[in-house]
Amino acid sequence: MKATIWHNPACGTSRKTLAVLQETTGVELTVVEYLKHPFEADKLRQLFEAASLSARDALRLRGTDAQERGATEWSEDAIIAAMAANSAYVERPFVETEKGVRLCRPMEKVYEIL
Repeated sequence: MKATIWHNPACGTSRKTLAVLQETTGVELTVVEYLKHPFEADKLRQLFEAASLSARDALRLRGTDAQERGATEWSEDAIIAAMAANSAYVERPFVETEKGVRLCRPMEKVYEIL
């Protein structure tokens, strides 16, 4: 099974989710450090739709200035544009497999798509 994780090595939840993927037999893993390789808006839309989330649901407030900037009140398109411009606004980690996409917060959600 192929799996992609959008990973932030500074995040404990992301590291734990990555460890599960690395330890799961048969997983062909792609790791994208999204702070180094930012999301494109179309990919964000695809991930959110597949995970049944809105951009607002996936907006990271902790450790960012998104709240202060009023991002929780922005339109979906404006949030996605801000996320594409600043990947730190995206909650983490996202994992995609052929069984679906999950925002793995808590990290146990990854088991739903393995």
